Amino acid sequence: MSVVATTASSVASAATSSSSSSTTSSALTSSDFLNLLVSELQNQNPLEPTNSTDFINQLTSYANFDQQQTLNTNLNALATSFNSLLTLNSSNYIGHTVEAKGDTATLENGQVAFGYSLNSAASSVTLTVNDSSGNAVWTGSGTTTAGSNSFTWDGKTADGTQLSDGGQYTLSVSAKDSSGNSVYGYTTVSGTVTAVDSSSGTTMLTIGKTSVSTSSIIGVTS
Repeated sequence: MSVVATTASSVASAATSSSSSSTTSSALTSSDFLNLLVSELQNQNPLEPTNSTDFINQLTSYANFDQQQTLNTNLNALATSFNSLLTLNSSNYIGHTVEAKGDTATLENGQVAFGYSLNSAASSVTLTVNDSSGNAVWTGSGTTTAGSNSFTWDGKTADGTQLSDGGQYTLSVSAKDSSGNSVYGYTTVSGTVTAVDSSSGTTMLTIGKTSVSTSSIIGVTS
């Protein structure tokens, strides 16, 4: 009876020690796993030794655990390397004019280059430019051709007031066919890339004060 009591106490102590270590590191390490396994073997009841099948199962569990830890480490290293490579490749965009899916751009040199795509020819297209507070500063009609359409806003409000450079403006498009159905596809912004930022984990290109992801790029010109 004393042997059993000592065994249970020792194993519980080892488990508690390992648990404390795991809490500190916020993860069970391979060293913790081995310490638990060795403690179990050292403190097993000699009258009821660990079943060989159970022991093999535990060794198998450790092997799987160790492989998973190694795989996770390798995947993290691969992801870091991939992000670095993506950032390096994206630096080639700097100095080039790109067109990207998006509806917000910065007013620069008194204008903003927008674009929009229509799924089919429209009967009417209404374009509205809103400021960063959501207020409409200009409204007008746009071309109705199916596919890509361009629109360069001159930075002036509906009453002709020229707005200052540096503001963020958003284009909204309402396009309908003769039956009143929407044929609007998506909106684009264009501008020269001045910087690349991957601090958020996603590689972003800077156009004026606007950031667009590399995955939204649909065209590049020199």
